[in-house]
Amino acid sequence: MKLRNSFAGAAMLIAAFASSLFAQWSILDAGTEASFRGLDVVSEKVVWASGTGGTVIRTTDGGETWKIFRVQGAENLDFRDIEAFDEKTAYVLSIGNGANSRIYKTTDGGESWKLQFKNEIEEAFFDSIAFWDKKHGIAQSDPVGEKYVFYITEDGETWKRLPESWAPSAKAGEAAFAASGTCVITEGKHGLFLITGGTDARVLYSPDKGKTWASSSAPMVHGGDGTGIFGIAIRGNRGVIVGGDYTKPEADNGNIAYSSDGGKTWKTKLKANPFGYRSGVTFVTDEIVVIVGSGGSDVSEDGGESWRNIDGGNWNAVDSKGKKAVFAVGPGGRVARYEFGHR
Repeated sequence: MKLRNSFAGAAMLIAAFASSLFAQWSILDAGTEASFRGLDVVSEKVVWASGTGGTVIRTTDGGETWKIFRVQGAENLDFRDIEAFDEKTAYVLSIGNGANSRIYKTTDGGESWKLQFKNEIEEAFFDSIAFWDKKHGIAQSDPVGEKYVFYITEDGETWKRLPESWAPSAKAGEAAFAASGTCVITEGKHGLFLITGGTDARVLYSPDKGKTWASSSAPMVHGGDGTGIFGIAIRGNRGVIVGGDYTKPEADNGNIAYSSDGGKTWKTKLKANPFGYRSGVTFVTDEIVVIVGSGGSDVSEDGGESWRNIDGGNWNAVDSKGKKAVFAVGPGGRVARYEFGHR
């Protein structure tokens, strides 16, 4: 009996090891050298990404082939965020001071793009956009003066600034990072999260589309220009934030925190610290979480209690729609799909 149990245990270990070896990124050929930070996985088949040189790419076959679009009039812009709804409809946000921050929309699968918004506040620097549904969305800028700046659309076509009196105040030296398209994310029908860095690392939450706000300090590295929270994912009552020190990508302290109350409070798990700075995070299932950064990527299959390093590649953003649709993007045209081994 003991011998049989030993063989069974060894077989399980071998199977787990083999599965771990097979689980990896499958590098895809997007046909461009653009640096990507915007990513939206719509389904197992439809994925959009955006990046430098006014570049947008889209697949409708799960990443086997990609179509490249260069938005007319935006050839010198950097599209740091993209929000898509199907193979036809997507919004992209470019970053930069003043008029470099813009929002374009396509309704014909990227063949043509309409300029919907061009920033007129010279001091504003937009970081990301998020949507509650196809017609209701919000765009966020770093603070101007002492207030964060938000523009909202209620028809999917026009954008107007939220009242300055609604906007949360920023601490001196605090801002957001246009690193992975998740400076702001929506939750439910009205919820909204904003993550910050710099002199503080906070998660701000609005239950009413930006009218009122509450904030929670997170146990993340902060204090320097390249420190703080760079990515957030919420799934029900669970939340994960990632970041650290962008200038010290191998530093493995203060780069991840967790929430069990829907993002109201955040804490660390001392036995589960991943491998350095990370900028993007996604819930694949309730238990499986994937994180990426300039120094590599990691996966947890127990909600963050333990982590396994996937690779040491350079990634910026990650997104998913279940185990058969986990994608990551990075510099130099890097695009990949994660293979769990049982697709």
